[in-house]
Parts: sequence; structure tokens; C-alpha cells
Amino acid sequence: MAKEQRFEVIYSQGKLSTTEILVDKETGVQYLFHQCGYAGGLTPLIDQDGNPTLYHKEDE
Repeated sequence: MAKEQRFEVIYSQGKLSTTEILVDKETGVQYLFHQCGYAGGLTPLIDQDGNPTLYHKEDE
């Protein structure tokens, strides 16, 4: 039996330079990932108070 993926891509744009928003399904925290060529970076998305932005499926 395959283990379920912990992260889900909820937004993606670009081909050579890619920007994605991922959600940790266990915590609901959203992350921004940007890749350009062989370089890339990942950071949590935060609100105006400095708290992590949480994903709520019903917000779609």
C-alpha cells in the first residue's frame, strides 16, 4: 500500500521559471516554492501578524 503524499500543490504557474503554492495536509500551512533553472527556494506564507497562512479547503 502506497503512503499518501503529505504535500499538495494548490497553485502552479510557469514552465522554465515555476512558482507553486503547496499545502502541508497535516498542518494546513501554505508554502511558496519558486524554481528557476537549477536554483529554487521554499518559504512559508505568513499573514500581516507574522503567523503562518493556513489553507481551508472550503475557501476554494
